[in-house]
Amino acid sequence: MRVIAGTRRSIPLVTVDGLDTRPTTDRIKETLFNILQTEIAGARFLDLFAGSGQMGIEALSRGASYAVFAEQNKKCVECIKQNLTKTKFLEESKVIASSLPDCLKVLATDEPFDIIFLDPPYASNLEPAVLSMIDQLELADANTTIIIEAALDRDVSFVETTNFTVVRTKEYKTNKHVFLRRK
Repeated sequence: MRVIAGTRRSIPLVTVDGLDTRPTTDRIKETLFNILQTEIAGARFLDLFAGSGQMGIEALSRGASYAVFAEQNKKCVECIKQNLTKTKFLEESKVIASSLPDCLKVLATDEPFDIIFLDPPYASNLEPAVLSMIDQLELADANTTIIIEAALDRDVSFVETTNFTVVRTKEYKTNKHVFLRRK
């Protein structure tokens, strides 16, 4: 796993050993950021369920101005900090080590994010609750792009019951990215 492009291109990143995380492959990450390329420059990026932090770090490397990494797993939090130190992105970032509801409440005092990347454990079905919190805490506005990484067979019809709408879906061999905007 490495930074694909930008100012920190080719820097290898560390990840947590074991099955607690499933890092997005470099190929899928590259495809996602090619889709987002016109939105990244100067963006405020929120990486929820951040794991190793690779998605937010990629955004910073490609020109995002600021990234927040939300992760409750202590091993993952240490991994994110190591990767931020290695890539020298400590000043452009914030790591919040707490459960998701607490993390999002801390962020409610900030301005809305430009891009929110949401990658919960596939079997957790947390997406509807997280989208509801994002909406209630006004972490997204009409210009925010929300990306959900999900298993290929994940039914996303729950989005219809939220204040968001699916604007695009990009499918890969084993998973997909679902792009949302506020209705």
